[in-house]
Amino acid sequence: MGRAIQLLLPWMRRLATLAIMAVAGVVALVTWDYYVTAPWTRDGRVRVQVASVAPQISGQITERRVVDNQFVHKGDVLYVIEPFDFEVTVRTNKAILEQKAADLQVKQVQSDRRQHLSNIATTPEEQQVFAGTALQAKAAFDAAQQQLAQAEINLRRTQIRSPVNGYVTNLLIGIGDYAQQGSVIVSVIDSDSYWIDGYFEETKMARVCIGDRVEAKLMGYAQPIVGHVATVTRGIGVANAASGVQGLPNVDPVYTWVRLAQRVPVRIAIDRVPPGVPLVAGMTATVTVRKPAEGRSGQDGSGPGAVLAGLKARLADVFDGPPAKPECIKATTNGQTESLTEEVEEMGLTPGQINPGLAPGMTASPTSR
Repeated sequence: MGRAIQLLLPWMRRLATLAIMAVAGVVALVTWDYYVTAPWTRDGRVRVQVASVAPQISGQITERRVVDNQFVHKGDVLYVIEPFDFEVTVRTNKAILEQKAADLQVKQVQSDRRQHLSNIATTPEEQQVFAGTALQAKAAFDAAQQQLAQAEINLRRTQIRSPVNGYVTNLLIGIGDYAQQGSVIVSVIDSDSYWIDGYFEETKMARVCIGDRVEAKLMGYAQPIVGHVATVTRGIGVANAASGVQGLPNVDPVYTWVRLAQRVPVRIAIDRVPPGVPLVAGMTATVTVRKPAEGRSGQDGSGPGAVLAGLKARLADVFDGPPAKPECIKATTNGQTESLTEEVEEMGLTPGQINPGLAPGMTASPTSR
């Protein structure tokens, strides 16, 4: 018995060594697959849309109604520009509109009377002259209406409002500062537009599909942000595409045995943010793309067969490369559109409504002589 054990001991050692080597090889291949082809990256960034609020008129700032980093709702007033000059313009244009309305009423009555007179009391040429004068008065009245509408809009624009829900950032304006038309002096971070950009190496893009579940861990926070792949960028800049001397292609030299993988931006739509994790634009994140079944207990992937199948698939990816998936990156043909609307009151008043009772009996036929 002891003799048999001594004979088998060297073979058992060899088998143990081979088993250890096999396990080490499998672990090395899986590790290589994880770090080289698995869809994850440390190069992730939190992104957000920023509304650069610029006044549409110029003037001195007389009120500031927000403070830095304050949350504001869409339509809240950020600051106020001195409205006196614009109020004067509105009153002036109202007076001009009343004048044009009165002129139109009188000339319209005169034209209508000429149209009802007989050929003995008037001539066709005189009727044409009065009709043309009435048309000119109508054009002047319409122009005055538009000028008043513009003046009233400019008066409303003295109150600079937030176009989005979000946070006022880098607020530097003060009372007495002069706001220049078109110059951005307040920025509002749109709190409804956060997303994450993950910059994946091109060697990992075969495993990134639109709609895949994504986990993004911010530095300093343990709980991941959950989202999904929304879109994949279809183009990145190429240095070799730039022209050099005399318009010739400018090709950078590279080592044949070393080729760095390009990074492709992938937009991650955020589905759920853990409580207590603030979203700050510019924060870095580790982004991992997971299949729908990963990270869920009690579903596929918990049995020995599923583990072996997953291991086999990973080993196949190492030797053959990950297979291409049809309809993985779909073309986005439509998306959510947004528009900034401003309520404009239509000037639909008639001259009779502006100056009631100025020309009574305008439709009555005069007595011809």
